Amino acid sequence: MVEIELDGQKVGVPEGSMIMHAADKAGTYIPHFCYHKKLSIAANCRMCLVDVEKAPKPMPACATPVTNGMIVRTKSDKALKAQQSVMEFLLINHPLDCPICDQGGECQLQDLAVGYGGSSSRYEEEKRVVLHKDVGPLISMEEMSRCIHCTRCVRFGQEVAGVMELGMIHRGEHSEITTVLNDTVDSEVSGNMIDLCPVGALTSKPFRYQARNWELSRRKSVSPHDSTGANLIVQVKNNKVMRVLPLENEQVNECWLADRDRFSYEALNEDERLTAPMLKQGGEWKTVDWQTALEYVANGLKQVKADHGAQSIGALVSPHSTVEELYLAGALVRGLGSENIDYRLRNAQFPKAESVRWLGTSIASLSNLQRVLVVGSNLRKDQPLFSLRVRAAVRKGARVSVIHDAASDWAMSIATSVITPASGWAQALADVATAIAAEKGGASPAQGNATDSAKAIAMSLLGGERKAILLGNAAAHHANASGLLALANWIGQQTGATVGYLTEAANTVGAQLVGAMPGANGLNAGQMLGGGLKAAILLNNEPEFDSAAGARSAAALAQAQMVVSLSPFKANLAFSDVLLPIAPFTETPGTFVNAEGRVQSFHAVVKPLGETRPAWKVLRVLGNLLGLPGFEFESAQDVLLAARGAADAKATHVQGDKLGNATSAAIDLAVVAGRPVTAAIYQLDSIVRRAPSLQFTADARAVRTAEGAPA
Repeated sequence: MVEIELDGQKVGVPEGSMIMHAADKAGTYIPHFCYHKKLSIAANCRMCLVDVEKAPKPMPACATPVTNGMIVRTKSDKALKAQQSVMEFLLINHPLDCPICDQGGECQLQDLAVGYGGSSSRYEEEKRVVLHKDVGPLISMEEMSRCIHCTRCVRFGQEVAGVMELGMIHRGEHSEITTVLNDTVDSEVSGNMIDLCPVGALTSKPFRYQARNWELSRRKSVSPHDSTGANLIVQVKNNKVMRVLPLENEQVNECWLADRDRFSYEALNEDERLTAPMLKQGGEWKTVDWQTALEYVANGLKQVKADHGAQSIGALVSPHSTVEELYLAGALVRGLGSENIDYRLRNAQFPKAESVRWLGTSIASLSNLQRVLVVGSNLRKDQPLFSLRVRAAVRKGARVSVIHDAASDWAMSIATSVITPASGWAQALADVATAIAAEKGGASPAQGNATDSAKAIAMSLLGGERKAILLGNAAAHHANASGLLALANWIGQQTGATVGYLTEAANTVGAQLVGAMPGANGLNAGQMLGGGLKAAILLNNEPEFDSAAGARSAAALAQAQMVVSLSPFKANLAFSDVLLPIAPFTETPGTFVNAEGRVQSFHAVVKPLGETRPAWKVLRVLGNLLGLPGFEFESAQDVLLAARGAADAKATHVQGDKLGNATSAAIDLAVVAGRPVTAAIYQLDSIVRRAPSLQFTADARAVRTAEGAPA
């Protein structure tokens, strides 16, 4: 440790730290623009100049290493005069357009100009003008004349996102931030550049001119999309979600958000929202009141049970639903006497659940891994925030190996890549197991060939201390998922690596914990979507887009006697008989359990739109109308307590570092044709699919082009 004196206070910091780090530890604020704790030091704004004793001139706090006994003054006349001089230079060319700037009220330059700026300028020359740039549907670069060249956006792209989409060209007063080739900014985490910009040069295009910072209420929430469980600040005006920003949580999402977490809120305000219950009568949709709709559903379920038995009733539930909703859906179906409930809509194999399939380690630990093997995932697009952590590990020297069916740009260096059809993944893992067995002098659990790539992966996993084998969405949805898991667990045991699933949705782990899977003799999602039901309850999903059955599911469900869709949107119109408007995550309290098993509850941030109701309330009332026991809940918290009680036995599996006893499964290397069904980055769930700006991104256009639709 090195001890310095900062404004008369003794501060100890690790050797190699900068004065800025000491100031942070001491709680002393030093004005700055280019410095950011998550980015490398650039020292190009000079706003953080401080007075260092015996130094001939003021020194930048962000780039001056501490030395033992150093004396630093941040508020001396020398320091303040230097900071005021820098501010004067920064304002020479900055346009005086605060009244129309979207950054007004949350602008670092505006804030610091109050304390360090002069009341007038000595410069009378014309201010420079920088032409605007169109970089896509998410980021606005309309007012680049405001840019102060802090290069935060450039460094974020290069260091964190792994894609240097923005850079600085020219020199002096001609310098400007640009995409150089007039390309668009297409990174899946590009929205973080908006947060990083300390002025109004980079702003949110969807939020542009929608509201002022001081008009917005700020409420905490949790993202309903992928399994990171990113913490959010949802900003609200007049009971309408206007903007979503990250809530810093170092253990989960740090201070970042994926673009789908940030911009998907647009769908919540679209015309496609379902705002009142609807019944299909004579082939036409009619709006009805809640009492009529719920009684229709209750009577219909009773009739189907009487005519065809309870086993003809089932629920297909989304893993993007809350713990409370999934628990009550299961209680409803089982209360009727059926075991037909499943969240695994995209799976091709449905093994008996012996344990909870989760990440196998903490999310934060991904940043410090030394060896990683990813199977069946385009990590960058499937799990953008996990990808940032693995990329950070690579920057520290980690070696990443991949087994997948397509070569993708992960924006990080890949040590070894095995590209083979999905039918060959089990064989590829068997090859790695064979190479490990040969190295350790044991027997492989399956016959394989120790190819060069298999040896490279084996030697990588046998080295290092902190290592993980991560099974992606495609591995979870694979027709031989059990074989892949068994091989991965054997390799993990031999190499000391944790084994886990990246898990697809916000509540995949929660769905397992509350038993949103078929019991004994119950139908799985594949069987239900194949036409095994007379009455189907669809909770927060659209089988045509959210299931492995795809378009075939519509024909199968159309044969059912009654299909009830609980959705925030006008969905499943072709085959549904009843549409019940349920609240999205912003309009209901609820709980998600993320990939690492972290339980995160949240409150509603706005009132339900129109006649929309929280799904847990809808399911509770249905249970009451059906006369089922155990539906006497007064609040979402009461439901959560009941759900947690039911999950206690399974929750113990989320505390270990292996996936239960899955190694006991038979290791099957049988070739299974066909690619596992996985969702594209902006097709993951019903909210993301309806967010206009996200659907205009390069990733969304690429999917439409691949499907033969106009881009």
